[in-house]
Amino acid sequence: MGTLTGLERTSTGARIGVDIGGTFTDLVLADGRGAVFHRKVASTPAAPEEAVLEGVAAIIADARLTPAEVTEVVHGTTVGSNTLLQKVGAPTGLITTKGFRDVLEIGRLRTPSMFDLQWEKPVPLVARRHRKEVAERIAADGTILVPLDEAAVLEAAQELVDAGISSFAVCFLNSYRNPAHEQRAATLIAEHFPQVRVTSSISVLPEAKEYERTSTTVVNAYVRPVLEAYLTRLERGLADAGIDAPLLVCNSNGALASSGTAREKPVFFISSGRAAGVVGGSRLGEALDIKDLVVFDMGGTTASASLVQNGELTRVSEYEFRAGISTPSRFIKAGGYMMSVPTVDVAEVGSGAGSIAYVDQGGLMRVGPVSAGADPGPACYGSGGSRPTVTDANLLLGYLPAQLAGGSRALSVEAARAAIARDLADPFNLTPEDAACGVRDVVNANMARAIRAVTVERGVDPRDFTLVAIGGSGPVHAADIARLLSMPRVLVPASPGVFTAMGMLAGDVERYFIRPFAVKLADFQPPEAETAFAALEADARAALAGEAVAEHLMSVTREVDMRFRGQEMSLSVPYLADRDALHAAFKAAYEAIYSYSSSDTIEVVSLRVIGRGLRPGKIDFRAAHARVEGSSEPESIRKVYYGAEQGHIDTPVYVRTRCPARIVGPAVIEGADSTVVVPPGATAEADAHANLLITLA
Repeated sequence: MGTLTGLERTSTGARIGVDIGGTFTDLVLADGRGAVFHRKVASTPAAPEEAVLEGVAAIIADARLTPAEVTEVVHGTTVGSNTLLQKVGAPTGLITTKGFRDVLEIGRLRTPSMFDLQWEKPVPLVARRHRKEVAERIAADGTILVPLDEAAVLEAAQELVDAGISSFAVCFLNSYRNPAHEQRAATLIAEHFPQVRVTSSISVLPEAKEYERTSTTVVNAYVRPVLEAYLTRLERGLADAGIDAPLLVCNSNGALASSGTAREKPVFFISSGRAAGVVGGSRLGEALDIKDLVVFDMGGTTASASLVQNGELTRVSEYEFRAGISTPSRFIKAGGYMMSVPTVDVAEVGSGAGSIAYVDQGGLMRVGPVSAGADPGPACYGSGGSRPTVTDANLLLGYLPAQLAGGSRALSVEAARAAIARDLADPFNLTPEDAACGVRDVVNANMARAIRAVTVERGVDPRDFTLVAIGGSGPVHAADIARLLSMPRVLVPASPGVFTAMGMLAGDVERYFIRPFAVKLADFQPPEAETAFAALEADARAALAGEAVAEHLMSVTREVDMRFRGQEMSLSVPYLADRDALHAAFKAAYEAIYSYSSSDTIEVVSLRVIGRGLRPGKIDFRAAHARVEGSSEPESIRKVYYGAEQGHIDTPVYVRTRCPARIVGPAVIEGADSTVVVPPGATAEADAHANLLITLA
């Protein structure tokens, strides 16, 4: 038998999925023989790769393997999103067409909320003094009207370098029609200033919409040096540990790409990792024949929600990264940094287990978005943190065990009580327990808001869906959040605390290619489109081959971006070589989103090709775990506080791997990676693969 190469060989070797969170770094290892191992280690925010390398070494030892037996490492990282959130990207400059330096700041001339007088516009990632104009002009049809002033390009680049700029974004008007000027400018800068990174808009987003293209290019340039440096350190560390295996990075669309692609186009990886949990949720739903899901992920820093409807992930073509709640910008615009990239439709709020609770100047209790993180951590960690967090509240109320992460993190109830009493209970003249309940109520409301953003605000009734609770803290809060939204069922996977890392092992490799194709639908000629699609497909297959995907594992999907004439936004629909069929598909897609349609002229905007590298070694959620039948007797009994009305209740505590098939609440089910809370009146049933389905009263 021949030697398997590339992605083909992953079906017979050990594969590791790694997800970095604000508090813990989660790892899952599938050994190629059906066994799955998982581990949580404390994150190291100052140097995220240190936690990854520590966890990889530990989980390889758990599986009794050698580093040489690892054939693939799949990684989801928050480096990109944290860079934007903390504004710690590279000093970035923009070189653009004369007269267009303020496109980045003007944006869409919109505000996210019409009546919010407190709203402040996000500060551009490139200061105005670092936005340089050069003479050049290309018409909308690609004709060169004004030749590129090469001397002006070099002069502008020199001024930026002298100002300490280390990463350039180059974005010229209508370059998507004719890239000659951008290509020449990028070449000149690279030749004369080899020490800087250059991102041209055509290499990231070769399509119309000047603001979206400029913003996406700038985000890429801003994040690129930071992610490059991180991936370099990580790959060096893996090599030093004896792991000679490809490193794949999860992108914002829930798919995978090589680390080389992530280095060049980090804007596609800003939501890296978060989308993998949604992919895993959809695969789990497919295995259990549950087609309508809301995937709710609560970690240490943030909580997110995404919709899986009729078995399909909800995806969008643009995303705005903003403080507060981040959502795809189909309905809420201008609140953050625009990225026109394929993205799983995820709403995220800064409410995680490490989120700090405090009393604001108006005398109201707030939770997040500031997090205690892994260092110094919540007060109960005893590692320097003194402010109360959601974890402290859950521990004080009895929801959490005395140790987390498989016993690696001891918790102090006394420290949690003292912090909550000092900062929250005393100002409101409450008992520490009631103040802790207040923390839970606030954070649950915040997370319910994220779920409403992907359901109610999309015209979807959450009561028709099953809530999938993942993340280290998702199962602790899921039942209460489901009650807030009148959702009757909660599904908790077998390993919820590391489920995002498992989702990465269920993903495929994807690459995206786009070409402008502006024409009225009535004038659309399928033969011309076929020629353009053939060229895009050739690019996609070449890119997948570069990702070591075997030819027989490649698949290609064609899409068409369309809109009503005069509108700014477009929608993608599957390509059909018939104008009438395209017309019907676009009208149906438009009505599904906006609940109405129009009789206006329909335009084709661009053609898209998605190349997928299918992975035969993907983790199988039907076989990944086997439930062990346990005793009906609990491991212990402890008092849990369920609010002022119910007070403390003696609650049975079960170990996840030994719990009975059916449990009537109240109950707490403890695992190495997460804790599940079954409230009074609810019922939890375990299936043959160790998943729990909680039915609420």
